[in-house]
Amino acid sequence: MIAVLIDRYCSTDDLSTSDPYDIWKTRLGFRVKELFHRNKYLGLLPAAALASADKFLNNGWRVFYTRQEYPIVRAFACLSLLNLARQSGSADCIAIAEKHLRWLLQNRCTGYHGYGWGLNFKHVVDRNITYSPNTPFSTVTPYPLEAFVAFSELTGTTDWQEVISRIFDFFERDIQIMEQGKDYLVTSYGPMHDRVVINAVSYTMYSYSLLMKFIPATEREYVWQKIRKLYRFLVESQRSDGSWWYSPEGRSFIDCFHSCIVLKNLIKTNRRRPLDSCDAVIAKGYEYLKAAFLDQKRYLFKRFSEQNRPSLIRFDLYDNAEMLNLAALMGDEETFRRLSRSILISFFDGDDIYSEIDLFGVKRNKSTLRWAVMPLVFALSQRINRKENNHWLSGAVG
Repeated sequence: MIAVLIDRYCSTDDLSTSDPYDIWKTRLGFRVKELFHRNKYLGLLPAAALASADKFLNNGWRVFYTRQEYPIVRAFACLSLLNLARQSGSADCIAIAEKHLRWLLQNRCTGYHGYGWGLNFKHVVDRNITYSPNTPFSTVTPYPLEAFVAFSELTGTTDWQEVISRIFDFFERDIQIMEQGKDYLVTSYGPMHDRVVINAVSYTMYSYSLLMKFIPATEREYVWQKIRKLYRFLVESQRSDGSWWYSPEGRSFIDCFHSCIVLKNLIKTNRRRPLDSCDAVIAKGYEYLKAAFLDQKRYLFKRFSEQNRPSLIRFDLYDNAEMLNLAALMGDEETFRRLSRSILISFFDGDDIYSEIDLFGVKRNKSTLRWAVMPLVFALSQRINRKENNHWLSGAVG
């Protein structure tokens, strides 16, 4: 049952986990990644050697790696428990969800105008951008925000109003304007003038829609204008086939889970604050996802439709978890049912869930919660009250 998965992965006090990025968080891995971004010719061989060692030699042992906590894992745990509480009325689920909120409050990034959360590890993007572990992101902060809002709306409490207000300060004062015109707005990825990323803009748009009911009435029209301008940028960035590049800058790519994220943020924003012609934008993007990414034989969604570098990954759980969540949001019950079954067959092995299937068909990255067990648990929790979507798990968990 889905409730068993939620209890197993969301109800513990310790959510520290291994992660596919573990190799790049080591001192050697970080230096090799820095070298690769400074000079791809010099860095390619050591980067490939480390990636191969991680994947083929140390994937099970995970020697020299350190398990850690991630804010997005805590947020997904809270949201999944709240979905279960809506169905069951469980006071225990509410109490555990509140513990996750307290952890998030205590483990926010510090030194900024508002409250935000990030990766919790040092991350090299390119030769010009390296984010510290204390850097909050527009792509991570929406998950804690959604958790605080969902808890407040479900329980009716005002205990988290101050936290939500401080998250508003993060988007208003820390997230930067990269570009704007009369009808559009482009915001940053982190709290600096860093880079333009399509899904980051969609997260900021959705975050403002969540914040609308928690901010003073005098500011709501101003925020609504920002939502519409962010939305206009997303509309103008959508390609004729319904897709979005990860970024309009540089040599970019189109992958599944970031495409799903843009669409889910459009859907959830549109539900809170209806946007002009948004249903058509969503339908076009969803059609592209099913046409460009779906492997009909396995009924799994592949990693890329356009890629800018080679990959050893055949199928990634993150892509399929986000697609499952999107199918739930779209009310696409057939895709939800068939995909959930395929995920069980392909990524589960008894009590273990793997996050990757490589080109040789081998399951790798066992029980990595951030990427992507928790996104899967949350996606499944979206349909916890539907018996037809629960029975397929009964033989796999319990």
